[in-house]
Amino acid sequence: MAKKVGVPSPPESQADTAHRRLEEMIVTLQLPPGSHWSEEGLAEEIGIGRTPVREAVKRLQADRLVTILPRHGLMITEINVHEQLLAIELRRELEIFISIRAARRILASDRERLLAAADEIESAGKHGNLEKYLREVFKANGLIAAAAGNPFATRSISPLHAMSRRFYYRYESDLQNLGAMGVLHAARARAVSQHDEQGALVAVTALMEQIENYTRQIFEISVGSGR
Repeated sequence: MAKKVGVPSPPESQADTAHRRLEEMIVTLQLPPGSHWSEEGLAEEIGIGRTPVREAVKRLQADRLVTILPRHGLMITEINVHEQLLAIELRRELEIFISIRAARRILASDRERLLAAADEIESAGKHGNLEKYLREVFKANGLIAAAAGNPFATRSISPLHAMSRRFYYRYESDLQNLGAMGVLHAARARAVSQHDEQGALVAVTALMEQIENYTRQIFEISVGSGR
């Protein structure tokens, strides 16, 4: 089989790069929940100037990953399992809406990038590479949301995606289901890329059912252990 030729992504602004790198550091707990930072400290961490970092912090605040503390810098938000369950209720409806619209509207250039991301997600899941898996899920989610063409839905789902990826990074060692989740995410991405609206609906429904199931599982463990 011929190897797929990747479609290059458009260049990032410094603010986009700062947001992507800080978001990944928060999701992977390199910036731990509850830790306090200044914009200067974050700029030093990633080697990018304060102005792009300030813009990135505003986006991270909107995504509920950062809390601004007036005159005291900022704090990385804690992980709350109960809030995660509430977020999933809304995320399920938004994911269905976005996936169907994206399958209807996705452009050829985005289709190629999404197919490439689907392959990477499934491969990372199969080989147990959690960081790469989350990076490619971030990419696929962004492509699907943009393809849907509804900026209100995109803004609404962005914090839910961020919360979910951090939650999954924190608890994946308890769940041990990375391979299965990779298959589900890849199936949704491929259905969208193939303009298969019904397939996208089936795939995203299965994906969200699994996400809700494992979140409830962690919630029950947390309640039982008093964590």
